[in-house]
Amino acid sequence: MKTWYVAYQDDIVKVFFKHFKGKLYLDYSELVNAKVSTQKACKPVKVSKLTAVHLEDIQRFKNYLTDKRYSKSTVKTYSEAIASFFNFYAEKPTAEIDNNDIIFFNNEYILKNNLSASYQNQVVNAVKLFYAVVQDKKIVMELIERPRREHKLPNVLSKEEVKAILVALKNQKHKSMLSLIYACGLRRSELLNLELTDVQSDRKILLIRQSKGKKDRIVPLSEKILEMLRSYYLEYRPKKWLFEGQNPLTQYSERSLEQVLKKSIITVKINKPVTLHWLRHSYATHLLENGTDLRYIQELLGHTSSRTTEIYTHVSTKNIQLIKSPFDDL
Repeated sequence: MKTWYVAYQDDIVKVFFKHFKGKLYLDYSELVNAKVSTQKACKPVKVSKLTAVHLEDIQRFKNYLTDKRYSKSTVKTYSEAIASFFNFYAEKPTAEIDNNDIIFFNNEYILKNNLSASYQNQVVNAVKLFYAVVQDKKIVMELIERPRREHKLPNVLSKEEVKAILVALKNQKHKSMLSLIYACGLRRSELLNLELTDVQSDRKILLIRQSKGKKDRIVPLSEKILEMLRSYYLEYRPKKWLFEGQNPLTQYSERSLEQVLKKSIITVKINKPVTLHWLRHSYATHLLENGTDLRYIQELLGHTSSRTTEIYTHVSTKNIQLIKSPFDDL
């Protein structure tokens, strides 16, 4: 976005005024009444108490996960979870930790800090795996209470909202990226990992390699999206990745892609916390509303279980709108 960001603090503002005095006018009026967010972070910040032994164990755990071909995100998530757990029990040798310690950690750290149920499950899974492969010690997971599974509906945009977001994008690369996410129901990582050879225009398909769960899949490409991709290619001429960053042969960054969407929703004044994944949810829901069989949607999204795909039946409005409320008969 060709923008520099700095922390908004009084001493930093003073430095800016001193440095630019007599050179330019600084308008920071919008920041004067800015409210500091009081929202609790997903993980409380703690001073690290990890010892050299802890760090060595964590590195061994990372090596195991990497050797087993776990994804980078899983390796990072599990490593951070086990580090957080060890930091809580910094004074206790890892070999002496048992079931009671995990239960205590859940109550005194996760619940007291109001951390999410998904994070709690991540920690439990990480600890279980760590003690099985690094410490060769069995933790009886049946004795540990897991949080009740949350049943949240996916966030979905209307077709009109999706169109408004895409139309607002004037940059051809930005428009092509978000359009492809919606047109094919892609995850963010799937889009950024696409190579030029994955677009098979003669067969009108997009090949998605080694996505979540180490699975390949194909999705259809319409003539409309192919025309857009051809126009994009002629303008930008990427070398390897379908969408490259400012430097050739480098992938477009996740952060930049999120900023593209954020800028677009501000432009069209959609007052919802829209994320890139909303476009994927919208794709699946709109397919269902158009009459596409749920089994095909499952394949297109790359879901292992049909139960994962069935959640879109709860947000589809096609059949719900046919129901007549008894209120109308009053």
